[in-house]
Amino acid sequence: MANKGIQTRQNITEKSLQVFSVKGYFNTSINDILTATGLTKGGLYGHFPSKEDIWYAVYDEAVKIWRNIVFRNMRNIANPLQRIEITIDNHLRNYLGADVFKGGCFFVNMLVEISGQSEKMSRQILKGFVQFSRLLRIWLKEADEIGLLKKGLNYREISDFIVITLNGAATLYSASKDPFIWKQTINQLRFYINQLKR
Repeated sequence: MANKGIQTRQNITEKSLQVFSVKGYFNTSINDILTATGLTKGGLYGHFPSKEDIWYAVYDEAVKIWRNIVFRNMRNIANPLQRIEITIDNHLRNYLGADVFKGGCFFVNMLVEISGQSEKMSRQILKGFVQFSRLLRIWLKEADEIGLLKKGLNYREISDFIVITLNGAATLYSASKDPFIWKQTINQLRFYINQLKR
C-alpha cells in the first residue's frame, strides 16, 4: 500500500510539472491537475494539502531532472574549465533545446511569473540560481589554482554572468523556439571562456 502511495505522489508531481510548465502556476487550477492525474479531489488532497505544496514537490522534481541532464558524466572530467563548458552545452542543448519541459525552462518561467506574487517561492528558485553560480565559481577557482586562468579574474562576476546569460537564452528560446538562440549562446559562452584562459 505504501508503494502505491509513493507512485501516486510521483504521478501527481510528474503530471503537475508539465501542467505548471505550460500554463504557469497561477493559471493552473486544481481541476487541471485532477484532469492530468485522473484523481479525485480527495485522492489529490490525500497526498498534498494545497496547490503550493504540489508546486514545491514539482520544483524538487524539476531540479532533479535538470541535474541529471546538466551534470551527466561530469565526475570523470578532471579539467574544471571543460566541466563548465560541458555544463553550459548540456544546459542549452540537452535541457533547453531538447524541450524537456513543454513550456520551456521551468525555473525561469516560474521566476518571471511568481516574482512579486510569492516571496517564498521566488526565494526557492533564486536559491537554485545562486547555488549554480557558486558551483561555477568553485570550478573557476579550481581552474585558477592549476594555472588555467589569467590572473586577477573575479570568479563571482564570471559565474553570475554565465548564469544570467543562460537565463536570458532560456527566456528568448521559450518565447521563440528558435534553436539559433541556444546554439549561438553556446558559441558565445565558449568564446567568452576562451578569453579567460592563460
